[in-house]
Parts: sequence; structure tokens; C-alpha cells
Amino acid sequence: MSFIEVFGNYSWDDISGSILGKTELDVAAALAKGKGRQNLEDFKALISPAASPFIETMAQLSHQLTVERFGRIQQLYVPMYLSNVCSNVCTYCGFSATNRIPRKILSEEEIVEEYRAIKEMGFDHILLVTGEANRRVGVEYLQNAFRLAREFFSNISMEVQPLDQGAYEALIPFGLSSVLVYQETYHRSAYADYHLSGMKRNFDYRLETPDRLGRAGVKKIGLGALYGLEDWRTDTFFVALHLRYLENRYWKTRYSVSFPRIRPHEGDLHPRSIMSDRDLVQVICAYRLLNQELELSLSTREHERFRDHAIRLGITTMSAGSKTNPGGYRVEPQSLEQFEISDERSPAEIADMLRANGYEPVWKDWDRTYDGFPQSSPDWCKERKDLITKV
Repeated sequence: MSFIEVFGNYSWDDISGSILGKTELDVAAALAKGKGRQNLEDFKALISPAASPFIETMAQLSHQLTVERFGRIQQLYVPMYLSNVCSNVCTYCGFSATNRIPRKILSEEEIVEEYRAIKEMGFDHILLVTGEANRRVGVEYLQNAFRLAREFFSNISMEVQPLDQGAYEALIPFGLSSVLVYQETYHRSAYADYHLSGMKRNFDYRLETPDRLGRAGVKKIGLGALYGLEDWRTDTFFVALHLRYLENRYWKTRYSVSFPRIRPHEGDLHPRSIMSDRDLVQVICAYRLLNQELELSLSTREHERFRDHAIRLGITTMSAGSKTNPGGYRVEPQSLEQFEISDERSPAEIADMLRANGYEPVWKDWDRTYDGFPQSSPDWCKERKDLITKV
């Protein structure tokens, strides 16, 4: 069994109509339920237009539940782009194969130089990102990038092309602990409008990726939709449906949800669905009321004023000082970004903001020993010491 079988029982139009049909009485009933008792029907009410008058109440409850579970902390991470080479044609992405841009794949020396720059900013948790190009940036390349990263970071996540289960299993011994994979939109027919060619056009293969991650034993799976493609309320429901399925089936795994909104990029697709700041607040709070264990992540796509307030809404993880181009931290700062960053503050400035608001910045997810690695450098990394020393 996979999520595709569950997904096949739901209609986009029916879900959209059901959400729009929720009333203020439905919202009040959902809010009246005790902690952790909300179901997916309640979630529909909480993301519906009828919930608009209740957003302040939702925000207060979300804050309370988040502090009870996570305390006053914000985990900080940074994305590092290994490559902007991509074999897909996607209408919303600056790395799309048809965009006539300079392409780059970081070499070993460049990877280490980028790691060093990121480590100097204080991070002990890194997210490795690539375009989707299996042949040129495949499992062997990623294994090497992970092997090098273990010299610098306790925790390594990745956001790359969907892989087969065996590939994920092959990366875990090299330090892979969490994977982010976004369906972009759960609207099956519209999905083809945005993904014109390449492996990403295969809706079902992408939809089954979290199942492969769960079977492989990856410790944390990140989900999300790209807001701006299709109706944000309906996509939000399907992310929650996917989450509930995964939690029940792969119950040993941790989960996170991210909230990317379309930003300016090469190609400059105009969003079909506009999600306001108030809408995003509603969604963040609805997720927290649905699930108190869920990690909620907000990237530097969002402007600094919004991020400063979001830490009190239910967000537990934030990126800081992000660059969305390969080599952006030191090697090649002027290479093309995948999308424009909105919050351009340095990691130190983000940390100062958090402390000023009574929160503690945490620079890693968990310690390397949790993944079975020693505190000192792993034996299989020692052969790379000469490379790291030279750079």
C-alpha cells in the first residue's frame, strides 16, 4: 500500500467545496475540542474562509501548544546548493532546463570551501540542495558530499530529486537523516501544466517518494506545497492528509511541514492563487492545532517582519543567511539564484532577534551520535583530511 491508494479516494473539487462549505459553527466546534483531538474535518474548518474571525484565537492556542511542546527555541538551518543543473522543465523555477543560464556543479574543493564558510557562521545543521539531474548529480556525488559534510556538521538534510528506496538506504550510512520533498501541488491535472518535461512530470512517482523514505528508515520527512500554483486551501488539506497517512504508517519517523510561497525567479510565473500574510498565519496555526508534535518551518522566502512575528505562531525551524545559488556563500556569490531571498539578515542578526524576543537559537537538529556516528571524525572521512586541510 502507498499514499496513492488513499489519494485516489479524494476529489480535488469535492475537497475544495467541502472547505468552502464550513461554517463558523464548525470552526467553533473544532476549537472547542481538547488538545490533539482535531481531525481532518476540523482541519478543513480551520483553513476555511469561515475561520477568518477566529485567527487571533487560533494564534493564541497555537503559541500555547508550541511552547508546551517545544519550549522557546528556534532551530536554525541553512540551505547549501550543490548544483543548479536540472533536467526538468518547470514553469515556476529558475533552474528549469529551458532557462538559458550558466550551470554549475560544485567540485570537492568548492564543496569544502562552502562548508567552511557556513560553519564559520555558527551552523551545525545543513540542508543540501540540488537541481534534479540524476546522471550528473546522482547518488555517488551525494555520498561524497555527505562524507565531506560529516567533518563539519552534526546533522545533514537534503532536498534533491526523488530517488528510489535503495538510493535512500545507500545514503543513510553517509549521514542522511532527513529529506524534504514537496509535491508542489496535489492537483493532478494542473500538475502537468507546471511540469512540462523531465522526471518531475511523473506525478505518481513524486507522490510516492515519502513512502519510499519511510520504508528506507529516514528519520525525518519534510512535506509541503508550493503556494501560488493552485488553491492554497485545497493543497493545504492534501498535505495534511498525506501527513496523517505517513504518521500512521511510519510512526517512528519525525515530520515537518514547510510553507513556501512563490518568489520572483528566472521565468517569473505569475501565481494563480494569491496567499496573503494573514492566510499564511491561518495555515500555520491550523497545522499546530492539528498536530502538536509537528515541526513547522519557515524559510527566508518570507520578509523579515513576518518572520519576526511567526516565531510566536507555531514555527519551530527557520533558515537564516540563505543563498539559493551554488557557491553562493563563498565560491561563486554571483551565480544565478533559484529564487529571490526576502529576509537577507545574517545568521547572527537572526539569532539576536530571537534572543530579543525571548527565544533561544539552536544551531543543529540532533547530535551525530543519534545517527550512530562518533563525536570525532568518522574513519571513512579521515582519508579526506588532506583535502580539507588544503582548502
